[in-house]
Amino acid sequence: MPSERIDMGGYTLSDNAPLTHRNTLRVAAQARLLAEVRDAAKLPELLAYPAVRSGKVLVLGEGSNVLFAGDFDGTVMAMATQGVQVEADGERARIAVAAGERWDDFVRWTLGQGFAGLENLILIPGTVGAAPIQNIGAYGTEVAEFIESVEAWDTREQRVATLDNAACAFAYRDSVFKCEPDRYVVTAVRFSLPRQHELRLDYAGIREELRRMGVDKPAPFHVAEAVIHLRTRKLPDPAVIGNAGSFFKNPVVDAALAEALQRDHPELTAWPQPDGRRKLSAAWLIEAAGFKGRREGDAGISNRHALVLVNHGHASGAELWAFAQQVIEGVQAKFGVRLEPEPRVIG
Repeated sequence: MPSERIDMGGYTLSDNAPLTHRNTLRVAAQARLLAEVRDAAKLPELLAYPAVRSGKVLVLGEGSNVLFAGDFDGTVMAMATQGVQVEADGERARIAVAAGERWDDFVRWTLGQGFAGLENLILIPGTVGAAPIQNIGAYGTEVAEFIESVEAWDTREQRVATLDNAACAFAYRDSVFKCEPDRYVVTAVRFSLPRQHELRLDYAGIREELRRMGVDKPAPFHVAEAVIHLRTRKLPDPAVIGNAGSFFKNPVVDAALAEALQRDHPELTAWPQPDGRRKLSAAWLIEAAGFKGRREGDAGISNRHALVLVNHGHASGAELWAFAQQVIEGVQAKFGVRLEPEPRVIG
């Protein structure tokens, strides 16, 4: 049945809503109800709406961190709120950003304003509201370092909550919002950004790219440009082929296991962690297990980057998830390391 759209003032409701163009893996799925929120103050009213209150709720940004393995029998809530507020004292700015703002647009805006810190996180798809949930990271930087606090509607306590950085419980690709996905609806994120910041150049070819660019004394915008070049060259564009970026987390293992694997495979990268464990390169493990570029039907792993699960055309979410599980099981059988998906798998 065609979807019917009703404007409720501050949010709109659509039933039997298609989600194909709301997830970057381009999976054909639908939600029983879609709510597009333009005014965060309307969240209590929306969540009390009988059709919403009686079922499950999934908050969705640009759909770049989700795999729909089936339809969603509940309400998909898309945050479309906008707005950026700045308090600057010369050397540092406190910037409050609405959840619905596009992440990449915000990063480019901060660079244009002369603020540093987020340059390594340019070109990551998604919304600002999704950034703390996943604690997004790339090229040696995690967003948690620059988040002062997160504002969210607490569905358990029925109030607006402001969680400071510690309360967000940030970890590698993790946070309290990811651990309790049904409790919090992120409405805004407050960042603290400096004008001067030690640049992160020692990760995944940034220095080499800067040399290719002819840059001897890089500024944040130079680093951002280098990251754009690297990401564009290494990662497939979701506008060209369906994907959700890095689908697998880099596994963190005990030092003894990492050392044993590196004795047998000296080319395996392992990064020391504060707790003494080691973070391994999931891309290397996947490629060494023979999955890079492999394809079954329209589900496969990119031939450009082994971390990227791709939809070559019309793969269903269930087919993509089945293929991802083949990768997980293949890596575990070969190396004794179990990979975990970065995106949330629904259905």
